[in-house]
Amino acid sequence: MSDWGPVFVAVVLFVLLTPGLLFQVPGHSRYVEFGNFQTGGASILVHSLLYFALICVFLLAVKVHLYLG
Repeated sequence: MSDWGPVFVAVVLFVLLTPGLLFQVPGHSRYVEFGNFQTGGASILVHSLLYFALICVFLLAVKVHLYLG
């Protein structure tokens, strides 16, 4: 059986943490901006660190598993 849990978690977090899609930390004019569809180097770094931390929590601590078949 294939474990699709890590794939599902990674895709959902990637979509939710794309800088500028839902929110951007730090923003251009404020610290947090919502739905501006723009990005910068600092926000890419912050969002990638958030992605790494959350994927470690969900895959290593919570151990999300999803078996299809």
